[in-house]
Amino acid sequence: MAMFGARKFLSRSFSTLSPYPLSVCIVGSGPAGFYTAEKILKTHQGSEVNIIDRLPTPYGLVRSGVAPDHPETKNVINQFSRVAQNGRFSFLGNITLGSSVSLAELRELFHVVVLAYGAESDRVLGIPGEDLKGVHSAREFVWWYNGHPDGRNLDPDLKSTDTAVILGQGNVALDVARILLRPTSELVTTDIASHALTALEQSSIRKVYLVGRRGPVQAACTAKELREVLGIKDLYIHIKEADLKITPADEVEMKKSRIHRRIYELLSKAAIAGPSQPSSGQRELHFVFFHQPDRFLESYDEKGYVSGVHLEKTALKGIGSGKQIAVGTGQFEDLSCGIVLKSVGYKSVLVDGLPFDNQKGVVPNIKGRVLSDNSRDPTLLENGLYVCGWLKRGPTGIIATNLYCAEETVASISEDLEQGALASTASMPKPGRDGLLQILDNRNVRVVSFSAWERIDEEEKRLGSLRNKPREKFTIWEELLKAASK
Repeated sequence: MAMFGARKFLSRSFSTLSPYPLSVCIVGSGPAGFYTAEKILKTHQGSEVNIIDRLPTPYGLVRSGVAPDHPETKNVINQFSRVAQNGRFSFLGNITLGSSVSLAELRELFHVVVLAYGAESDRVLGIPGEDLKGVHSAREFVWWYNGHPDGRNLDPDLKSTDTAVILGQGNVALDVARILLRPTSELVTTDIASHALTALEQSSIRKVYLVGRRGPVQAACTAKELREVLGIKDLYIHIKEADLKITPADEVEMKKSRIHRRIYELLSKAAIAGPSQPSSGQRELHFVFFHQPDRFLESYDEKGYVSGVHLEKTALKGIGSGKQIAVGTGQFEDLSCGIVLKSVGYKSVLVDGLPFDNQKGVVPNIKGRVLSDNSRDPTLLENGLYVCGWLKRGPTGIIATNLYCAEETVASISEDLEQGALASTASMPKPGRDGLLQILDNRNVRVVSFSAWERIDEEEKRLGSLRNKPREKFTIWEELLKAASK
């Protein structure tokens, strides 16, 4: 087996209070996975914790989701790398759940399996024209500019049009808008992928429309993200005055949420702060509220390519508890563009043998304990199987949200151990890490250890230093594996 750095972590010693230590496998090396590993290592002395990931690089969305101009958000990597230095911890990268090893096999190999692999797919709108060229998901675009190896070949056309439409007004949508509109001179010294930087430097995009179904009071972004995009140098901001009119129901929402009130105040201020018209060549950001996509329009000149979005005007309808939803009004208008980025939600990828609630987009669970079906019957538990992060609660929250999520899941594991719901570590040894490595060896799976990742990390930083960047990411699978084996 091509095993990078295998000896290092196989020879690590660990103390244990019983002849058979608690053997844990966490699937997914993002914040949810690492916070869970940290909590288990602290709570259960003698436990052996392993994180597997389909990528040869750890840290999940911290590496491939956090915007390149947000380096301070990535500082949590320092905490995770300290976890990885624990003698009872192992990272095994380049392992795909389902093909490299099955969920059933992991459950046989370990006392506890925690699924924390997040959401690597996208919610589909299900409207005509969604498969037209030029219509992309925001996730794909984020992967593209962040150097994710699966996003390397996206190649969005930023040259043939001056207008981009982003569907959604959450933090991801604002990230994408900011990357499209921010001067590239401010991105040069970030860890943005070099292919993305080149494309952005040559980009013709001058207008970005952020389209939301509801109003400014209900915008799903945070104040920090909004302030940042509103503060882009020499950017014209446009918000219709009529969209800023609030109703008594809006007032109720703002009374209940300080965040919603702050968002509304920032948008209101931005609407009147600048000139009424953009200057020649000025980049523009348009907030379009109370509209939802009905279908994507195909270009007459280029068959198969998007040329705009057919939008339906919406109105808010109260549904009780102070909440309002958007409903269509039957009034339509077209918004011309050459590229569309859908930021309408992530979706988790299913694996064989895992119950899933398609409606909620989560694995059915009670405090992280996986249930056998969607009935929420607490007696129908999948013994030894747990969930954390977006798979547990849906694609919501910030990085720190996963800390509390992990604490709850680890508390459930601890309770189940104390109450005998899990097999006793003393009476039931498990093959654990060694057993997993044997299976992967038999299948010729090339495993990347944490020490091998450190070689990738070191080389990326070396290449980055030559260009005054924090790192120059490897964006091709073969490059990553080659760097790991040096």
